[in-house]
Amino acid sequence: MSVDDRPTLQAPDDDPWLWLEEIEGRQALAFVERQNSLTLQAFGGAAFERGRDILAGIYDRPDNIPYVSRRGSDLHNLWKDASNPRGLWRRTTLEEFRKPHPAWETILDIDQLAASEGEDWLLSQITTMPGSSRAILSLSRGGSDAVTLREFDLDTRSFVAGGFALPEAKGGVDWLDADTLLLSSAHGEGMATTSGYARTVRLWRRGQRVEQASVLFEASADDMAAYCYVDRITTNRTIWFGRMLDFFNFSVSIGDQTGPLARLDLPTDIELQAHGDWLAIKPRSNWSVAGRTYEADAVLGISLSAFLKGGREFAMLFEPAPRRAIQGFFWVAGRLVLSILDELRPRFEICTPSAATWSRETLSGLPGIGVVDVWALDRHASESNGALLANVQDPLTPPSLLLIERGVASPIVLKQAPKTFTADGLMVTQHEAISVDGERIPYVQTGPAGETGDAPVYMSAYGGFAVSVKPYYNASLGKLWLERGGTTVQANLRGGGEFGTRWHDAGRLAGKKLSHDDFAAVAADLVRRGVTSAKRIAAQGGSNGGILITNMLVRYPERFGALFCTIPLIDMRRYTKLLAGASWIAEYGDPDKPDEWEWLKTYSAYHNVKAGQAYPPILIATTRRDDRVHPGHARKMAAKLQAMGYEAWFYEPAAGGHGYGKDNKERAGFEVLGYRFLKEKIGWRDDED
Repeated sequence: MSVDDRPTLQAPDDDPWLWLEEIEGRQALAFVERQNSLTLQAFGGAAFERGRDILAGIYDRPDNIPYVSRRGSDLHNLWKDASNPRGLWRRTTLEEFRKPHPAWETILDIDQLAASEGEDWLLSQITTMPGSSRAILSLSRGGSDAVTLREFDLDTRSFVAGGFALPEAKGGVDWLDADTLLLSSAHGEGMATTSGYARTVRLWRRGQRVEQASVLFEASADDMAAYCYVDRITTNRTIWFGRMLDFFNFSVSIGDQTGPLARLDLPTDIELQAHGDWLAIKPRSNWSVAGRTYEADAVLGISLSAFLKGGREFAMLFEPAPRRAIQGFFWVAGRLVLSILDELRPRFEICTPSAATWSRETLSGLPGIGVVDVWALDRHASESNGALLANVQDPLTPPSLLLIERGVASPIVLKQAPKTFTADGLMVTQHEAISVDGERIPYVQTGPAGETGDAPVYMSAYGGFAVSVKPYYNASLGKLWLERGGTTVQANLRGGGEFGTRWHDAGRLAGKKLSHDDFAAVAADLVRRGVTSAKRIAAQGGSNGGILITNMLVRYPERFGALFCTIPLIDMRRYTKLLAGASWIAEYGDPDKPDEWEWLKTYSAYHNVKAGQAYPPILIATTRRDDRVHPGHARKMAAKLQAMGYEAWFYEPAAGGHGYGKDNKERAGFEVLGYRFLKEKIGWRDDED
């Protein structure tokens, strides 16, 4: 009997599963309901509920760190727990926050709002203006990227009657003044790019219908998005306008409320941070200007006014090396903070400009191993006194939140997260695998000391969009995998940003296949080192990692015992036609161009599934409210695998957006379902199962 393996590489557009792309289609929802029932019947039950409740209890703990940002004199926090699953928007003072049990004032109860309005509201973003009690709240239904905008008064703690309001769309705003917004939203006829993001920046005055708002700036429909922000450090409130040409290319202009006045003469492949009269610029490729060539990933500094007058004498603020790369940079109170990974070790430097030169210092008092993240305490640069926050952790050490005050020698510990799993006998080690072309691929292993050859291993990675994977403390893996005797492995694949642009570029476009080879090489290295066997390796990846996991299924099935594929991108033939897919062409390529389809088809697992293969079992999970990566990717892949006789499971909760759930209990259930599936399929039963 022949097996229907459509779509195929030979006929990539002959797709019998297109009906599953109808997100709310009757037939598609019937498929989802049936699949959910089968999956929960197989991997749900009492053990699932115990695990879910354990994780939800960890996520809901009252002694978890409440992460804050300062707006004016108050620290703001969005807090979720069992009593407030959607969240409380609340505030306190820094003096109060220093106490073990600070007193909080509730600004808005999202659960009460959702119940009173009969909507599935989550608070996505808060846009305030210095010196004002008004805010624009971005409210999301079920965690989607599209939001409804509504004006809110922090003094009265209520929505403003007759205030600014905008129906659901992707995008946001910035305040120009108390009665004027700069709107970057896809709402309205012709206001969206092909990627579904804002195509224009509009000047929206109080009392106007949004259709009357004048267009100040617009991008091409084929660009990814248009955006703007107001620099309040400058006396004339400079407005920065940008065309996001794709994920890695930008065209930047400066102007005022009449629109852009001058486009900056810069390459498009740059990252730029402005602060008053100072610019910091990082090119993605070598840049030759004024008789000098600057290396890709260098960070350059210059006065904005000098640059606009034609000056091109840049200060060299950071020089990259093959395994030393900038991870990000930002301004705070006239100082530029550089975040660096040097052989995957965190380093932070501060550069301060003056009329004569730039001074440099190292941010001291922070660990040189593990994970360290640093950011500004103040939400608005114009209100900042230079204070920084830092988060410090590693796979076995829960996070600490530190305050770094300007002029104070040592960071002060503000909050310490609780230990949520027993780490006795566990250790963290770093290793390297050799990929197919000889490149060294780092990975971090956490688990019991010594090699048994039979360790139950949970592997994960990402490998895309220049995102650096760091070994964070993971409460769920710690409690339900490490504490019970398992081992975790996190790989740093090409396509990420750990070693800069050259590392990213090696794993994008045609190189994306190499990123997948890297992951398979790590799996093989675990077996070579005697840590485990292939049948005991469980692997998980989400979003861009969905391409990774489905390629392990079809290209390296012999190296894994089970696979968990979450909120995934999979169908590389149609991805540009689904939701935000067109915005990722710079990462993958354009399937409508024959030469680019030639490489895309090599890692479109949806088209590479073959009959009669020894594929490991796979669970593919998405969410219906994911309006970034279309749930059709997951649905179609699961349906095709099942129709071909493979063991493929599917799960799709109704809410969650591009994530694992809208609240802590939903997130916990999503994760535990994956753990239970993986553990069963690699033959690992512990006392709790």
